[in-house]
Amino acid sequence: MTDSDPKIPVDLKQAIRENESSFRWLGIVLIVLGVLAILFPLVASIAAKVMLGWFLLITGAVMLWHAFQARSWRPALWLGLIGILQLAVGVYLAFFPLTGLIGLTVLLAMLFLVQGGIELALAWQHRPGHGMDDNSWIWLGLSGAITILLALLLMAGLPGTALWALGLLIGLNFLSSGISFVMLAGAARTL
Repeated sequence: MTDSDPKIPVDLKQAIRENESSFRWLGIVLIVLGVLAILFPLVASIAAKVMLGWFLLITGAVMLWHAFQARSWRPALWLGLIGILQLAVGVYLAFFPLTGLIGLTVLLAMLFLVQGGIELALAWQHRPGHGMDDNSWIWLGLSGAITILLALLLMAGLPGTALWALGLLIGLNFLSSGISFVMLAGAARTL
């Protein structure tokens, strides 16, 4: 690619060149973390669950504090109740290592089920004669079907899938993101 390539703005090319080393190191770290999460999915699942628990603890505490500060505001009671609920769920997820994994796996399966359904609906809407004149809509339909299959496999395998599913998916995400950053750093020289 040349600087006259209209697809990539010149300032973006310059930023990629200037941060080549940062992209490479970020990619390497993500690849290592991804491989570790894939090799040890239970540990990665628990770590993700505990981090979510701490996030809920912090946000719940802030909401509860805000509710006390805004006592004259009519909905402050509801805000306080949401804060208490977030604190309770945060404690449950952050301090009890194996609890909550099943619930998070069910939530992930429901997300996959909805996503797959939407992808299938979009594929159906874009089939030949209804928006697309080629077979590219098949890929969207295939993605939707696979996503629904993953949801069903997660649900059918409970409680066993709860021990590895979150960690494996996080690991695959880190690995693919890491490879992308390493490839971006490698492409910086040719931009």
